[in-house]
Amino acid sequence: MTTSWKAWASGFIGVLIFSGSLPATRVGLADFAPLFLTSARAVIAAVLGAALLVVLREKRPARSDLLPLAVVALGVVVGFPLLTALALQSITSAQSIVFIGLLPLCTALFGVLRAGERPSVVFWMFSVTGAALVAGFALSTTAEMSVAGAGLMIAAVLACGLGYAEGARLSRRLGGWQVISWALVLSLPVMLPLALWTMPEDLAAVSSSGWFALAYVSLLSMMIGFIFWYRGLALGGIASVGQLQLLQPFLGFVLAAGLLHEKVSLPMLTTALLVVLCVAGSRRFA
Repeated sequence: MTTSWKAWASGFIGVLIFSGSLPATRVGLADFAPLFLTSARAVIAAVLGAALLVVLREKRPARSDLLPLAVVALGVVVGFPLLTALALQSITSAQSIVFIGLLPLCTALFGVLRAGERPSVVFWMFSVTGAALVAGFALSTTAEMSVAGAGLMIAAVLACGLGYAEGARLSRRLGGWQVISWALVLSLPVMLPLALWTMPEDLAAVSSSGWFALAYVSLLSMMIGFIFWYRGLALGGIASVGQLQLLQPFLGFVLAAGLLHEKVSLPMLTTALLVVLCVAGSRRFA
C-alpha cells in the first residue's frame, strides 16, 4: 500500500470513529451535564494516554512543543467537546452534524497558516464549494434551528480545525498517538478537578446508554480516533486528507437516524451527497 493510500485509509478510519461522536454526546447529555461529559472524557482518555506513554517509554516533548500541545488541548480536548455539548442542548445531533462539513475548510486554512501547506487553486474551489453548501443549509433551516446552537457549532468547528492542524504538524515529529496523549496529559490538572466538581450526585441513576456514550466519547472519540486521524494527516497532508471530514455528516446521519431516530430530511441528505462530490474533487486535485 502506497503512502498516499495509507494516509487516506488511516484518515477514513478516524473520520468513521468521529462520526459517532455527536450522536454519542447527544445520548450522554441525557445523564450528564456538558461540563462533566467534557472533563470526564478527557480524564479517562488521559489516563489511557499516560499509561501508553509510560509503558512504551516515550521521550518527553521538547519545551518548544508545550505551546503547540496546549493549542491542541484547547482545540480538541476542551473546545470542540464542550462547545458541541452545549450546542446539542438546543439542536439535534442531525442538525449539528451538518456543520461538521465546514471542518475541512477550517483545517485546510489552519494548515496553511500553521504548517505552510500550499494546496492548488482547484482544491480551494472544491473546499469552498463544500463549505458553502453547508453554510447554505444552515441558513435555510434557521427557522427550525436554534441560533445559539448554530453559533456554538461554528465556534466548535473553528476550535477543532485549529487543533487538527496543530496536532498534524506535531505528529510529523512526535507521532500521532503521542500528540493526543501528551495533549490529554497536559490538560489533566484542569480537567480532573472539573470532573470531580461536576460529577453527578447519584452515579447509580445513570443509565446504561449514558455509560456507553461516555465510554465512546472517551476511548474512541478522544483517543483511538485521533491515533488514526493524526497519522493520516501527517502522511497525506493536512489540507488534502482533511477533506475526508466532508464525509462525516453523511456517516453521522446514518447514526443519528438509526440510533436516535432523529429526522434526516431530504435537504440534509442532498447537502451531504453534494459535499461528498466535493471530497472526490478535492481528492483528485489536492
